[in-house]
Amino acid sequence: MPSKLEKFEEYKTLPNCFTFLFNELSAGFPLKGKWREEVFKNQNPIVLEVGCGKGEYSVGLAKKNASKNYIGVDIKSNRIWTGATQAKDLELANIAFLRARIDFIDHCFEKDEVDEIWITFPDPQPQKTRAKSRLTHERFLNRYKRFLKKDGIVRLKTDSTSLYEFTLETIQTLNLPLIWETNNLYKNCPGNRSELIEIKTHYEALFTAKGENIKYIEFRLN
Repeated sequence: MPSKLEKFEEYKTLPNCFTFLFNELSAGFPLKGKWREEVFKNQNPIVLEVGCGKGEYSVGLAKKNASKNYIGVDIKSNRIWTGATQAKDLELANIAFLRARIDFIDHCFEKDEVDEIWITFPDPQPQKTRAKSRLTHERFLNRYKRFLKKDGIVRLKTDSTSLYEFTLETIQTLNLPLIWETNNLYKNCPGNRSELIEIKTHYEALFTAKGENIKYIEFRLN
């Protein structure tokens, strides 16, 4: 297994990986508004996974749905390397990865450029003082609004009861359309929505093996 440094160096050479960092804010991100034309070479819907980690979920979705484009976003290149090299080996043309802070995510996509957002097992930031760092906090939802289509969907999958409850409270406070939610996805998942449980990340498999309930929320921002 390559070291972190080796992964970082190889990440820079992978054709499905892109980077946008703080010192580039003034110049702007060159792919903003151009992901379909310049990266995917098609007009298919774009699905974003924020805080993608090793990209397991994005790769799993890309393998199942060739008619959609997937972009996994994370700040750690050594994490992204895992999913990016797997996607390259599988010759998946409908997936890319972006190294960027989620704080800058609205600088990377144009208005209405993204059709769907996945937030899979993010750090729940359980301390009250860290609430603004939760990826379903209002400050992040406002960023997502700038590029998610009007009827675009946000999906949260988590093992954290506190994040699940916090997100439901945020949805209610902001009067956002709640599509569906459950505090036990594997027990309550409808038969016609089996895609929600067909892909498991490494940590999701560990959580379910321990008998922990997986929570799921699906909502819109408009």
